[in-house]
Amino acid sequence: MSVGEEVRAEQDRQQQSLGTAAARNLATTTKSVPQMQEISSRWLLRMLPWVDVQGGTYRVNRRLTYAVGDGRLTFVKTGDRVEIIPAELGELPVLRSYEDEEVLSELASRCRQREIEAGQVIASFGSPADEVYLLAHGRVERVGTGPYGDDESLGVLADGAYFGEQALQGEDAIWEYTARTLTACTVLVLPREAVEQVAERSESLREHLRRSLVPDERTNKYGEKEIDLAAGHSGEPDIPHTFVDYEARPREYELSVAQTVLRIHTRVADLYNQPMNQTEQQIRLTVEALKERQEHELVNNRDFGLLHNCEYDQRIQPHDGVPGPDDMDELLSRRRGTRLLLAHPRAIAAFGRELNKRGLVPETIDVGGNRIPTWRGVPIYPCNKIPVTEARTTSIIALRTGEEDQGVIGLRAAGIPDEIEPSLSVRFMGINEQAIIKYLVTAYYSAAVLVPDALGVLENVEIGRWR
Repeated sequence: MSVGEEVRAEQDRQQQSLGTAAARNLATTTKSVPQMQEISSRWLLRMLPWVDVQGGTYRVNRRLTYAVGDGRLTFVKTGDRVEIIPAELGELPVLRSYEDEEVLSELASRCRQREIEAGQVIASFGSPADEVYLLAHGRVERVGTGPYGDDESLGVLADGAYFGEQALQGEDAIWEYTARTLTACTVLVLPREAVEQVAERSESLREHLRRSLVPDERTNKYGEKEIDLAAGHSGEPDIPHTFVDYEARPREYELSVAQTVLRIHTRVADLYNQPMNQTEQQIRLTVEALKERQEHELVNNRDFGLLHNCEYDQRIQPHDGVPGPDDMDELLSRRRGTRLLLAHPRAIAAFGRELNKRGLVPETIDVGGNRIPTWRGVPIYPCNKIPVTEARTTSIIALRTGEEDQGVIGLRAAGIPDEIEPSLSVRFMGINEQAIIKYLVTAYYSAAVLVPDALGVLENVEIGRWR
């Protein structure tokens, strides 16, 4: 290429109009409001019926119940050695309400640890029952005999369960089902002989065991004091007298609180408010984070969270580990009028894979413009606050909701000062010497389970199996 041609090519490459980079200096940029990845659908907050609480406390009055305890055992693991906390032996029916710590400690020391492989039979139907098994880790299936002589599953037990407690009720006790392991299990075995030896030296234990064999009160299948009634009679028989007793110390739920102090410099609030109000955006994002924490607490708080307030007999285990249609049916059958199911999105996907294997297509419903899958007409709402363990297991929660249905309710305190939403306030705290504005952002909340069968959990659901 000649010199002249090079000059002409360079002239062609020179800029012939105003560039975009310079033009932006004179243009108004279109902006979005600040975005936030933490924001989720928060279906639990949206679907839970909320009850306004006066005085910050909600009392759940119930009919008197004689059954106490949650029925779940707690263990301590040191290396490969597992021990039961002595006081946890009080969860066994025959030791319930027994409080002699020295005797319970001796009983705990007599528990023998045993490792059992998967597929092993621990106890056979009809054999003498002389040992109580405390399940520290693993899954055990109870198998009984059906009305036509074939095997039928009586349920799956998992960590913290116990079985064989009838061994402590007499020498003639037998196994009424067969117990076999579904996975490798770690169990502690408490022989009846060991309990008898300790009872020989402890008068209080002997007396407690004697009284435990003769119930003090007649109860219904829920553990409530029975109401004496007469029905189907004729003539003039004596009609029974009765009354309905209440719990002497009903549970009270105090409103929990989530708070933070939001700080904004006055220079930012004064000078950088166009096209968006900086204070409003700061408050909006803070409130979103507060609501996310609120839903997390409603699921996971050890005092009032749903996962920790479900009764043991309302917790079930999946038969094959993965959440199948049969497991969901069992979960729904434990209560009347289940209004909604909560599951981690990965658990919903795992349930969908099981439906695909069977050629089933779940129905969906429209909720606020969202297509929500259902099972047996009950919507399954995603909730990413339900934890997923390192072993890739999670839980599915079933709820009956509302005060009228004796269900699960949310608790709040509407009408608090500087309220921007019911039970959520943004309170001005002044300006400090550094010219920083402070706002106290507060949310009050809790949840209450009115009767035990309003809440159920399908535990230890596997979400990582694809075959």
